[in-house]
Amino acid sequence: MDRIYMDYACTSYPKPDEVIRAMTDYMTRIGSNVSRSSYGTAYEAEEIVYDTRAMLCDLFHGPDVKNVIFTKNITESLNVLLKGLLKPGDHVLVSAMEHNAVMRPLNQIARELFPEAEQVSGDGSESEPEGLSENAESGLEKAITYTRIPCDTEGFLQTQEMEKLLCPQTRAVVMMTASNVSGTLMPLDAVGAFCRKHGLIFIVDSAQTAGAFDIDMEKSGISALAFTGHKGLLGPQGTGGFIITDELAGQMEPLISGGTGSFSHTEEVPEILPDRFEAGTLNLPGIAGLGAALKFLREKGTDRILAHERQMTQLFLDQIASLEESGCLKIAGPRTAAERSAVVSVCPQHMDPSQLAFRLEKEYGILTRVGLHCAPSAHKSLGTFPSGTVRFSFGWATTEEEIHAAAQALDKLCRK
Repeated sequence: MDRIYMDYACTSYPKPDEVIRAMTDYMTRIGSNVSRSSYGTAYEAEEIVYDTRAMLCDLFHGPDVKNVIFTKNITESLNVLLKGLLKPGDHVLVSAMEHNAVMRPLNQIARELFPEAEQVSGDGSESEPEGLSENAESGLEKAITYTRIPCDTEGFLQTQEMEKLLCPQTRAVVMMTASNVSGTLMPLDAVGAFCRKHGLIFIVDSAQTAGAFDIDMEKSGISALAFTGHKGLLGPQGTGGFIITDELAGQMEPLISGGTGSFSHTEEVPEILPDRFEAGTLNLPGIAGLGAALKFLREKGTDRILAHERQMTQLFLDQIASLEESGCLKIAGPRTAAERSAVVSVCPQHMDPSQLAFRLEKEYGILTRVGLHCAPSAHKSLGTFPSGTVRFSFGWATTEEEIHAAAQALDKLCRK
């Protein structure tokens, strides 16, 4: 039985052949570190890293190549940004669809700054600041709090609610570009304009759209864009980073410090970018692979990849629509591909989602992801908590034949 991979939202597979060749070439022929040695292969490694930075800066319309910071994944990037930026008393707005890569760091730093307060966990719809209990309101000046911007049952952000959620302590908005559960796209330009109007920092999690959708930091007023290499950018796991404006970099403290190969005469953290946020040895084989993936995306065209993903998504939505109409399953999120990324989550009505995912693999070789997808607040907004959903996600190598096979398998398994 052939394997049908439909878990691109978790990680892209297969990787382009160019990625594998670039990583192998680095490890077998180059092997040198960067910023530390003065010989030929070290300079070649430096060139690979610089070129990868430049392609990322160009892809996301970033401010400058030096403002591209490498980390090992987007979760680390968001931790560096949130923990390096937020101070006691700060208030943050987040969407009610956010991933735990945002929510867990926020709750962690709220607890660390104000440990005597009982933490609260909302259902994704409340407008009161979260992060501490009501009986701890007197400690607001010591706590970091957040408020969720409500989303409707299809995951769309209720932007009209944002003004009333502001308070004098609001410092930033943190938001994903698209839901990893429903695929629902977030209105980056509108939120960016809101942040400009109120002088707020805008931090964006691009995990679900980078590599297919155009993301323009300057146009959307993004202060920091976190990215991961192993999803839509088609690179290897263990690669990621963020792109930051000079203004925001000046407000942040490094989460990790140590050797950078630069300014070795001092024991103080360097002020220059990217060194300030890049202590220690980078994942150089991974960055070589990511650079090759970015070249592949440039040659193939992200617009063509987006068109293909939307075609596959709409085909799948069309083919399973009758299952929803007959009450066999529920589709989470919008019903058109134009309003979502290449992610379709379904909730079967006559069996447990875990059972459906198990049978899809065992009987049809279809690989999906089941559960709450590290985004409980999103499932609460969508009405799929606590059972979760079975998530199908498509990518550059998904074929029409695979879409047909998945739709037919769902039809056989979900109809009573």
